[in-house]
Amino acid sequence: MLKDEQKDDGRDIGDSHKVSGQKAPSRILIVLPNWVGDLVLATPALRVIRERFADAHIAFLLRSNLADILSGGQWADETIHWPATTKGQSRPKRRQGFLGFAAELRDRRYDWAVLFSNSFRAALLARLAGIRSRIGYDRDGRGLLLTDKLLPERYNGKYVPVPMTRYYNAIARYLGCRNCSDQPELYTTPQEDAVVDGLFAAAGATQAKPVVVLNPGSSFGPAKRWLPERFAEVADRLIDEYGAVVFIACGPKEIGTAREVADRMRRSSTVLDKPVLPLGPTKALIRRAGLLITNDTGPRHFGIAFRVPTVTVFGPTHQQWTATNSPCERAIQVPVDCGPCMKRKCPLDHRCMSRVTGTMVMEAARELFSGRLHSTTATP
Repeated sequence: MLKDEQKDDGRDIGDSHKVSGQKAPSRILIVLPNWVGDLVLATPALRVIRERFADAHIAFLLRSNLADILSGGQWADETIHWPATTKGQSRPKRRQGFLGFAAELRDRRYDWAVLFSNSFRAALLARLAGIRSRIGYDRDGRGLLLTDKLLPERYNGKYVPVPMTRYYNAIARYLGCRNCSDQPELYTTPQEDAVVDGLFAAAGATQAKPVVVLNPGSSFGPAKRWLPERFAEVADRLIDEYGAVVFIACGPKEIGTAREVADRMRRSSTVLDKPVLPLGPTKALIRRAGLLITNDTGPRHFGIAFRVPTVTVFGPTHQQWTATNSPCERAIQVPVDCGPCMKRKCPLDHRCMSRVTGTMVMEAARELFSGRLHSTTATP
């Protein structure tokens, strides 16, 4: 159990508030995670913080490329982006930009900095910005920069896998919030939905044809990627059995993988590479899909948030880190003696992924299409 996770007993912040300085905040800066999946898994905590501090001015600080993930929501009064850095920029220039950004935040006079990001940089920024109360996890050498420290669970010096929703909800509970859910929550905008309308029209998608979205890439690294030929095999079988319309999503660095899947298919599909579909419309596409087949990567969590039937292929990652217990998901992972290793690149033969067969994924897809939604983990 997280060391500072208090019971969700319904006490008000007036008698359970532990944050340094007893005055309730009027201005809160929340520094958000830097990974797509982690940001989605933080949404239950963001919702209850907004509800608990309805009268406070809440600002989100996040990377600009992640902003569309939270589009359509009403949890922040202001969104701030980390300053952009250009490739090859000198260290003095980066330092100057960082210090200037801290000075800008100091002028905004935030009372609290709530650090969902575990980075040292996030804690240093809050300290340099003169924010009185700085709340976050004491890890990665940043404890002296925090005023309020939560302790992540460890065993023999290693972090114990804890679902990230619980990890972030512990921060919300520390702030006196209650009714913390484990269900991620996202929204879409009319503009994002309009993009999907155009994609559906171009691909001939109708209500009579289930839409299947494949997500064969992974920005974390190639170790997380199921084999392209297996994605292609399953996609062809879904088209043959259900008349599915298949879209293949990808990030800018995953175009080659997406095209390889399409090239290996016997049937036609739409690769979303010209241009690459931004995160906002990708989120809207998955919301309207009948099935998502994905690696353990960011778009998987869009499916969970929108309760879309989702088949997730796990390889080197530990399922417990991102567990949501969603009845709409089937998690497929083959136990291997070297895993879960959490490595970006496999130093061996990628056995954790190569041993996941197309038949395993197809069986999970059929079960989801049949509507028999109960929690299972498929193994050989």
